Amino acid sequence: MNAWPAVAVLQAGGAQPSPFGFLLPMALIFLIFYFLLIRPQAKRQREHDAMLKALGKGDRVALRGGIHGTITGTTDDVITIEIANLRGERVRVKADRAGVDRLVEKAAPGEDT
Repeated sequence: MNAWPAVAVLQAGGAQPSPFGFLLPMALIFLIFYFLLIRPQAKRQREHDAMLKALGKGDRVALRGGIHGTITGTTDDVITIEIANLRGERVRVKADRAGVDRLVEKAAPGEDT
């Protein structure tokens, strides 16, 4: 007598397992990945894209490289950031809009730099 009943049934010519039996666990794994990984990442990406579109003059931002500054000018893809004011001379750099990591502080309404 065989110790494994499933093996014994298959050896005895029993019914073959359904190929759809494999699809159910795979579908469950996909759903878990979707709700735990894919969906939250897509939401964060949408929020980041909306933040990039809403950037304007006077906003304080942090770039991915760690540089903090105030936006002094914008175009479609490039922003000008003032990072320092040394002895009355302003230090400004241009960066890709996509290089902005986060918005530190939104400009107050009516504030002009």
